[in-house]
Order: sequence, then C-alpha cells, then structure tokens
Amino acid sequence: MKGLFDNHNHSNFSFDGKRTTVEASARSAYFKGLGGLCFTDHCDFYVPPMKAEFTDKAPEYFDIPAQQEEIDRITDMISQIRGADNFKILKGIEIGMHEECRDRIRQTLEGNEFDQVIASVHYLDQTDPYYGGYYEGKDWKQAYGKYLETIYREMTWLGDFDIMGHYDYIARYAPYPQASILYKDFSDIFDEMFRYLIQEGKALEINTKSYQEYKGRTPQLDPDILNRYKEMGGEIISFGSDSHDRERVGNNFAYFAELLRKHGFRWSAHYEKRQLVQIPL
Repeated sequence: MKGLFDNHNHSNFSFDGKRTTVEASARSAYFKGLGGLCFTDHCDFYVPPMKAEFTDKAPEYFDIPAQQEEIDRITDMISQIRGADNFKILKGIEIGMHEECRDRIRQTLEGNEFDQVIASVHYLDQTDPYYGGYYEGKDWKQAYGKYLETIYREMTWLGDFDIMGHYDYIARYAPYPQASILYKDFSDIFDEMFRYLIQEGKALEINTKSYQEYKGRTPQLDPDILNRYKEMGGEIISFGSDSHDRERVGNNFAYFAELLRKHGFRWSAHYEKRQLVQIPL
C-alpha cells in the first residue's frame, strides 16, 4: 500500500462526513503509509424529496473555499512531521451528476480550481437507493442496468471530470441475491463506458467501500471487468476508499493493488491540478 493515493475521501465538509475532519483523515493516511489523499466532498445539487422522510433535509454541497483553506492549513501542519515532505493532500470534489442540475454543476466546476473531480451518480428515479425505494418494481438486471446507463449518459454530457466514481454503487444496497455487477450481464454498456474513459484519458475507480458486507451481502469486483478494460487499452485506475471516517482511509488497498498486478496493471493514478500522475503499483 506504500505510496498509493486514496482519491475518494469525505470530511466534515460533507453533509455525511461528521465522523472525521481533514486533519484526522490526513494523519490517518500519512501514518498508514499512503503517498497522499484527496478530499472529494459531496456536491449534489439535486436531492430527491423522498429523502426528507428518513433524514433532516440539508444541502448536500459544501463550502469550497473553506474546505480548500483547511486543506492548505493541514498541509502546512503535516509538512512539519519528520519524513512527510513528499506527502500530498489534494483538493477535490465528488460531483453528483443529475440531469436536473446540469447548469449548476457546470458553473461550479468552471468557477473553482481542483486537483481531481469525481463524477458520480447517487440519486435517480427521484429516489435515494440507500433507502431502498429505487429497487421497487425492478429486477436486478433492470436496477443495475439503468444505473450504469445513467452514469454513461451523464458523464458523457459532463466531460469535465477525471475519475468515474463507483459504477457499482447501486449494488451496495440492493436487495437481490445477485450481489455483484458482472461484465457478462452488461457487456455493451461497459464497453461504451470503457471506450469513453480510454479515449478521454479518464480513470476507472476501484471503490473499496463497494466490496464490504452490508445486510448479509458482500459484492465482489468482477475480474472480467478488469480484463475487458485492460483488453480495450485501459490503464488508468484510481483507488478510492470512499471514507467518511479516518479508520477507512486506504481500506483494502494492498489487496486490490495485488489483484490489479495479477491482471497486468502496472500503475495507480491520481491527478494534480487536473493533470494525470501515475505511480507504480
């Protein structure tokens, strides 16, 4: 795990990141031997009304200048630690793509500077899949397929991003026995997604949070997804723990780095000032 970057982390600047701070997660990354981490706090301008039934309604976007000022402050603090000269804390954002707020997304990205931009989908069909409503009336193939198609449609519209976030997010909370998203079941849309990522020089994310147990189900990363991405010419892979607390920073990176090496990948990727940087696995 030494030297890898964790490119997907949330802090207290995210609406759901109150269990950690920039300082706590950055220190965790440093003492775990990571080369750096990026704070990609949530920016979802669309929140489905149904969510108010389960939680207090609150904005799901963050104060970008305040977050970046805090990152600068913690960078200066950690640089004083002996041996931390090369450790990097990067400034990022996780954009929640949704067709109803495309103008605000574009304005946010054009009006601010980031090291990395993750493009994700959290909400669709006017639901939050975390609470289950999305899956009602759909079998597993319909539910997973529509999510993948939505990611592809929105990311090709957006264009201005670096990392395609958690394509398998929709499997985390699904109620089906079919716990994992497999290449063979969605080969056409995966090929379209991979072709776009490869042509545009963008990263496929290995989001390690997607492969943890939830309500008795543990989705797995399908090796055929890695094989096909590699076969089509894909090389840019980003690691992300999707941490919302300091303990999860860098979670399972050593395991997935070894898995990638077994499948012929040589590099892990991150971005600095939106420019690709690759380091050996």
